[in-house]
Amino acid sequence: MNILDKIVIDKRKEVDLKKSLIPVTQLEQSVLFNRPTMSLANRLRESDSGIIAEHKRRSPSKSVINQNLNVQDVAKGYENAGVCGMSVLTDGKYFGGSLDDLLIARASCNLPLLRKEFIIDEYQILEAKSHGADVILLIAAILERDEIKQFSELAQSLNLNVLLEVHNEKELHKSIMPSLDMLGVNNRNLKTFEVSLETSKTLSNLIPNDFVKVSESGISSIDAIKELQPYGYQGFLIGESFMKTDNPGASAIEFINKLEN
Repeated sequence: MNILDKIVIDKRKEVDLKKSLIPVTQLEQSVLFNRPTMSLANRLRESDSGIIAEHKRRSPSKSVINQNLNVQDVAKGYENAGVCGMSVLTDGKYFGGSLDDLLIARASCNLPLLRKEFIIDEYQILEAKSHGADVILLIAAILERDEIKQFSELAQSLNLNVLLEVHNEKELHKSIMPSLDMLGVNNRNLKTFEVSLETSKTLSNLIPNDFVKVSESGISSIDAIKELQPYGYQGFLIGESFMKTDNPGASAIEFINKLEN
């Protein structure tokens, strides 16, 4: 069993427990449930840098990345740097995140926020909306085609953008549908954790231009972005490079300045 299978098994238990504790009606009564959302896809289309910066404390592949920073400082720093959006990991067991991180980020900045989570149930999409997210992530590797359709259409009805993540051609073919806004190619093989930008290059031609193309994982240099831009990528998710430093906002400013000059 690979790490992704383990995460999904634990996630199902976690979601079942949450559903028994917090009814959907309570999520829908949240003050944030009716706030107007911001489109990350539109921001990426209009941007020169296309950076989506992440808040991530740890990961199964790297263990601890940074446990010392508070979300508020990171969110403000990223907004200051002019990133297009912020990704907030909300998985607790494997990544050390929480929905509270999303709430704090929402209160601290005016960026489109992506709830980075292993979504296997509609309930999690309502949770994302009620905690201030603008975008949800769907991972093709853990979902059937009809689930992708069901979840993305629900997200659309809530005015949430959908970023769908694929790792290979097979996942891409089962995923392409009009209810998605962005297609993300994860350069990390989730079974081996090896990273290769070739994955983004190979799949780029197969992604219709209706979708904003996003490249994820292993993007830590200006060169990587410059290498992928000719392939039509407009979004770049930077998960660890900024978080590894003492001041992710300052690192993002420096990175974006170099990229745009």
